[in-house]
Amino acid sequence: MERSFFHQVQDVFEGMVFGEVDGVLHATAHKRGLKVWYDEATREHYEAQLIRLDGEPALEIGFHAEYPKVGENEAVLARLVGQEATWRSGLGDEPVAGEFLGADRWRRISETWDPPDPDDVDAAIEVAARLADYVTTIEPVRRSG
Repeated sequence: MERSFFHQVQDVFEGMVFGEVDGVLHATAHKRGLKVWYDEATREHYEAQLIRLDGEPALEIGFHAEYPKVGENEAVLARLVGQEATWRSGLGDEPVAGEFLGADRWRRISETWDPPDPDDVDAAIEVAARLADYVTTIEPVRRSG
Protein backbone atom coordinates (compact mmCIF):
# COMPACT_ATOMS: atom_id res chain seq x y z
CA MET A 1 0.00 0.00 0.00
CA GLU A 2 1.41 3.37 -1.00
CA ARG A 3 1.79 5.85 1.82
CA SER A 4 0.47 9.35 1.28
CA PHE A 5 2.44 12.57 1.61
CA PHE A 6 0.76 13.16 4.97
CA HIS A 7 1.85 9.75 6.25
CA GLN A 8 5.41 10.92 5.56
CA VAL A 9 4.65 14.17 7.39
CA GLN A 10 3.34 12.13 10.33
CA ASP A 11 6.50 10.02 10.54
CA VAL A 12 8.74 13.09 10.60
CA PHE A 13 6.43 15.04 12.93
CA GLU A 14 6.31 12.27 15.53
CA GLY A 15 10.09 12.18 15.63
CA MET A 16 10.24 15.95 16.08
CA VAL A 17 7.82 16.14 19.01
CA PHE A 18 8.78 12.92 20.79
CA GLY A 19 9.34 13.83 24.44
CA GLU A 20 8.62 17.53 23.85
CA VAL A 21 5.02 17.56 25.16
CA ASP A 22 3.61 15.57 28.05
CA GLY A 23 0.64 13.34 27.37
CA VAL A 24 -0.36 10.70 24.88
CA LEU A 25 0.02 11.81 21.27
CA HIS A 26 -2.65 10.66 18.83
CA ALA A 27 -2.26 11.13 15.09
CA THR A 28 -4.23 10.21 12.02
CA ALA A 29 -3.04 10.77 8.47
CA HIS A 30 -4.95 10.48 5.23
CA LYS A 31 -4.38 11.58 1.66
CA ARG A 32 -5.52 15.17 2.34
CA GLY A 33 -4.08 15.82 5.79
CA LEU A 34 -2.71 14.98 9.20
CA LYS A 35 -4.58 15.58 12.48
CA VAL A 36 -2.84 15.34 15.87
CA TRP A 37 -3.99 15.80 19.45
CA TYR A 38 -2.94 14.95 22.98
CA ASP A 39 -4.77 12.77 25.46
CA GLU A 40 -8.54 13.14 24.98
CA ALA A 41 -8.53 16.66 23.51
CA THR A 42 -9.98 15.70 20.11
CA ARG A 43 -11.95 18.95 19.78
CA GLU A 44 -8.77 20.99 20.33
CA HIS A 45 -6.18 19.69 17.91
CA TYR A 46 -3.58 20.51 15.28
CA GLU A 47 -3.76 19.87 11.55
CA ALA A 48 -1.83 20.15 8.35
CA GLN A 49 -4.41 19.76 5.63
CA LEU A 50 -5.26 20.59 2.07
CA ILE A 51 -8.18 23.01 1.81
CA ARG A 52 -9.77 25.28 -0.75
CA LEU A 53 -9.18 28.99 -0.20
CA ASP A 54 -11.01 31.35 -2.54
CA GLY A 55 -11.51 28.39 -4.88
CA GLU A 56 -7.80 27.56 -5.02
CA PRO A 57 -6.01 24.68 -3.29
CA ALA A 58 -3.94 25.60 -0.23
CA LEU A 59 -2.23 23.93 2.69
CA GLU A 60 -3.41 25.03 6.12
CA ILE A 61 -1.24 24.34 9.18
CA GLY A 62 -2.16 25.12 12.76
CA PHE A 63 -4.41 24.75 15.76
CA HIS A 64 -8.19 24.20 15.64
CA ALA A 65 -11.00 24.40 18.17
CA GLU A 66 -13.90 22.37 16.75
CA TYR A 67 -16.58 22.11 19.43
CA PRO A 68 -20.21 21.88 18.26
CA LYS A 69 -21.11 25.29 19.73
CA VAL A 70 -19.58 28.60 18.67
CA GLY A 71 -19.34 29.78 22.28
CA GLU A 72 -17.12 26.87 23.26
CA ASN A 73 -14.76 27.59 20.37
CA GLU A 74 -14.76 31.31 21.12
CA ALA A 75 -13.82 30.59 24.74
CA VAL A 76 -10.84 28.46 23.65
CA LEU A 77 -9.66 31.09 21.18
CA ALA A 78 -10.12 33.94 23.67
CA ARG A 79 -8.02 32.06 26.25
CA LEU A 80 -5.23 31.54 23.71
CA VAL A 81 -5.39 35.06 22.30
CA GLY A 82 -5.12 36.29 25.90
CA GLN A 83 -1.63 34.77 25.88
CA GLU A 84 -0.80 35.75 22.30
CA ALA A 85 2.57 37.27 23.15
CA THR A 86 3.71 33.85 24.39
CA TRP A 87 2.85 31.91 21.25
CA ARG A 88 3.68 34.72 18.82
CA SER A 89 7.26 34.66 20.09
CA GLY A 90 7.48 31.03 18.93
CA LEU A 91 5.37 31.22 15.77
CA GLY A 92 5.93 34.71 14.40
CA ASP A 93 3.51 36.90 12.48
CA GLU A 94 2.18 34.27 10.04
CA PRO A 95 -0.58 32.72 12.18
CA VAL A 96 -4.07 34.16 11.97
CA ALA A 97 -6.38 33.81 14.97
CA GLY A 98 -10.08 33.77 14.14
CA GLU A 99 -12.82 31.90 12.36
CA PHE A 100 -11.90 28.63 10.75
CA LEU A 101 -11.62 28.78 6.98
CA GLY A 102 -14.94 27.55 5.60
CA ALA A 103 -16.65 26.74 8.91
CA ASP A 104 -17.72 29.84 10.82
CA ARG A 105 -18.52 28.07 14.11
CA TRP A 106 -14.99 26.68 14.52
CA ARG A 107 -11.90 28.71 15.46
CA ARG A 108 -8.25 28.54 14.46
CA ILE A 109 -4.76 29.81 14.92
CA SER A 110 -3.21 28.83 11.63
CA GLU A 111 -1.54 29.87 8.43
CA THR A 112 -1.80 28.88 4.79
CA TRP A 113 0.86 27.90 2.31
CA ASP A 114 0.90 26.94 -1.32
CA PRO A 115 0.11 23.23 -1.67
CA PRO A 116 3.23 21.08 -1.33
CA ASP A 117 4.58 18.81 -4.04
CA PRO A 118 3.55 15.36 -2.75
CA ASP A 119 6.74 13.82 -4.16
CA ASP A 120 9.07 16.28 -2.39
CA VAL A 121 10.55 14.78 0.78
CA ASP A 122 11.86 18.20 1.81
CA ALA A 123 8.30 19.56 1.66
CA ALA A 124 7.14 16.79 4.04
CA ILE A 125 9.92 17.77 6.44
CA GLU A 126 8.99 21.49 6.23
CA VAL A 127 5.30 20.79 6.88
CA ALA A 128 6.14 18.48 9.80
CA ALA A 129 8.49 21.07 11.28
CA ARG A 130 5.91 23.83 11.12
CA LEU A 131 3.22 21.63 12.63
CA ALA A 132 5.69 20.71 15.39
CA ASP A 133 6.25 24.45 15.97
CA TYR A 134 2.51 24.89 16.56
CA VAL A 135 2.30 21.93 18.92
CA THR A 136 5.34 22.78 21.02
CA THR A 137 4.36 26.46 21.21
CA ILE A 138 0.59 26.37 21.66
CA GLU A 139 0.08 23.12 23.59
CA PRO A 140 1.73 24.39 26.81
CA VAL A 141 -0.34 27.59 26.59
CA ARG A 142 -3.53 25.61 25.89
CA ARG A 143 -2.95 23.39 28.91
CA SER A 144 -2.17 26.30 31.23
CA GLY A 145 -5.61 27.84 30.68
